[in-house]
Amino acid sequence: MANDTTGAVGPPLPKPAVTNIISEDTGEEESWKHRPPYRIQSLEEFGPVKWKGTCKCGQIAYYLNRDKPLKAKFCHCRGCQVMHGAPFQWAAIFHKADMFFAKGASGLSFYSSAHQTREYETPTKVYCSFCHSPIMDEGRNVCLIFPELIDFGEDKLLHTMKTFYPSCHIFYSERCLEIMDGVEKWSGMDEDSELMDDRGNVKKNS
Repeated sequence: MANDTTGAVGPPLPKPAVTNIISEDTGEEESWKHRPPYRIQSLEEFGPVKWKGTCKCGQIAYYLNRDKPLKAKFCHCRGCQVMHGAPFQWAAIFHKADMFFAKGASGLSFYSSAHQTREYETPTKVYCSFCHSPIMDEGRNVCLIFPELIDFGEDKLLHTMKTFYPSCHIFYSERCLEIMDGVEKWSGMDEDSELMDDRGNVKKNS
């Protein structure tokens, strides 16, 4: 559905509500609801929709107006394995302004690993409050969305390979299986750890 902004992205986007207007009575603890990606806005203000993502139950929908992520990665850290119940996490990085939720913060739940709290604070993990699908990891400056939620249409493989396929693996030293794809692999964070081969051996020239 890339570049399709003729209605294929779902029902009309909601008009800004009066609750999106920040008043003098809005507390700092609630001000995040009025900033991207939670601030509800019109389609004209947001710009052409390139991608749409939804949770499993369909309660949560978000839109992206950027063609490609800033970067995409496979993360093999233990935290991602536990939180996703999967061998690794697939994340694509976008600016917060590249994204908005159709219903704002409504229907979302949050979890901060740092303080083990469900109160909103960044960084935070974001879920659908009904089906509990992982939606994204929100950092202080960017959002790490999970491409599995995006509707790629009939050309799913083509779009994921060309647009969202990761440029690297991170925390590969914590992997629970080996990925023989020849893609750059880092023992920890990319550009800040040792390079490894597909088998997990540290490269001598890293």
